[in-house]
Amino acid sequence: MSNPTPFCALYRWRLHPGTEQTFIDAWSRVTQLLRAERGSLGSRLHRGPDEVWYSYTQWPSAAAKAEGLARPSVDADAWDRMRSCIAESLPEVILEPVADFLAPLR
Repeated sequence: MSNPTPFCALYRWRLHPGTEQTFIDAWSRVTQLLRAERGSLGSRLHRGPDEVWYSYTQWPSAAAKAEGLARPSVDADAWDRMRSCIAESLPEVILEPVADFLAPLR
């Protein structure tokens, strides 16, 4: 039996002005809970010079992601706060990992 292919994706948003810290806090809460309680391998949030916010996420597999997100919300209030900050969501980009030399950020 082969190991499942890791699931990696890039998410992108434009935020309503002035909501950046609320978004960071809510995104952090949801991400930490998904990692602690649902099997996510974590995520990183980036702010680009183009006013777009980027989140790179990893899961053990696409099935693990689907299963982790199919259950009731890890924190419905945090999800709602996060969504209220988003002015525009850009399409998800599924990424195939082919080489990995990323060190953890401190």
